[in-house]
Amino acid sequence: MKVYISADMEGIAGITSEDQTNPAGQPEYAYACKLMTGEVKAACEGALAAGASEILVNDSHWNMRNIIHEDLPPNVRLIRGSVKPLSMNQGLDPTIAAAAFVGYHAPAGTRDAILDHTYTDATLFDVAINAERCSEARINAAVAGCFGVPVVFLSGDQNACADARAFLPWVQTAEVKTAIGRTAAASLSPVAAREKIRQGVQHALAGLQGGASKPYSFSAPFTLELTFTRTSKADMAELVPGARRVGARALQFCDADFLTVFKAFRAMTALGSLA
Repeated sequence: MKVYISADMEGIAGITSEDQTNPAGQPEYAYACKLMTGEVKAACEGALAAGASEILVNDSHWNMRNIIHEDLPPNVRLIRGSVKPLSMNQGLDPTIAAAAFVGYHAPAGTRDAILDHTYTDATLFDVAINAERCSEARINAAVAGCFGVPVVFLSGDQNACADARAFLPWVQTAEVKTAIGRTAAASLSPVAAREKIRQGVQHALAGLQGGASKPYSFSAPFTLELTFTRTSKADMAELVPGARRVGARALQFCDADFLTVFKAFRAMTALGSLA
């Protein structure tokens, strides 16, 4: 059984501020990497206990150079660095039995959610697909679904977990902290959070044989709507062929293939970040 783990940082126990998540010289960042690595290691251990023969971890936060590889089990392969075409989903393929999302956060505009955003709060104010607000977890689960891979586990704060359960009714969640606004939380200890993740991943993978988990998908055709933080960002993103202006800061992109929509999302976001 091959298992895929996409790991972010905002949903890690003890993380509450961009002073921790920003790699640009912030004093707390190195310790945050240690906390993130500990939870990823626990997820790997849970996967191994469930019978995983191969584990692929995709470092999915910021510059994607956060996880300390030598602290993971020796048979774990790590995708590290950026830019990656599929970003938080790099490495997904049809040979993977299941995916787990570790350290994830709630979508932009969520109350009581640590550092809520969807891919980039500097560029995107909101993201919707088929008129439904999307978290990174929901977008990424749909990308995994394109490869026939079900998402069976997610960890993060209470609203990240609630978001995942809203569209993945079978998913196992591990709530490792309770957000108090955007930049404060009551967290489990690192030891307790890791144990909860370890058990959650093991249980989720052990339940694969029951058949409840399935690849996630929106209903085709797919309509992506991006609301940017500034009109100038929408001006740049509109350069993507097929993008259609629907508001001063809003663009739509439609296609019958979800991977095409996701790639357009990546291109529009990248262009928008330049303005």
